[in-house]
Amino acid sequence: MPAATKRAELLDVHDREWRKLSALLQAVPEDLAEAKDADETCIKDILTHRSHWIGLFFQWLDEGDAAQMPDHRVKWNALKPYNASLRERYAHVPFAEAREWLAKEALRLRDWIAAQDEATLYGGPMPGGTGWTRGRYAEAAGPSHFRSAAKYVRARLKAVG
Repeated sequence: MPAATKRAELLDVHDREWRKLSALLQAVPEDLAEAKDADETCIKDILTHRSHWIGLFFQWLDEGDAAQMPDHRVKWNALKPYNASLRERYAHVPFAEAREWLAKEALRLRDWIAAQDEATLYGGPMPGGTGWTRGRYAEAAGPSHFRSAAKYVRARLKAVG
């Protein structure tokens, strides 16, 4: 799916992917949400991960040219151990709280997108970034993550019948 290049497209993809994920999460019982798969990951972990990354997007915006992507003292080539550390950091978060956190962050991101003009979203690279626009980073933090989370949830639901 090509990335959005306009505010209206970004809002549309955000809303569409969020609705799909939200609907899927309604069908997830708590025991399945916290059951680890073969890779020691669970649905709840996916939700806290997505919430954290939306928070990183806002951190990057706040830091501007001084942003340290993806996070302070973390390089892009170290994402696997970084993401593993997030599972440990948020292991105590119950499924209901993880769902609530993600819903809050999804709304925060949507509200931010809706408040921006085309120039802010797509008029040039995001300060401190790697060349992508703010809109492209917003899509990666939200809709793209919602899509991959939904894929994971569907697979877990299918696996348990």
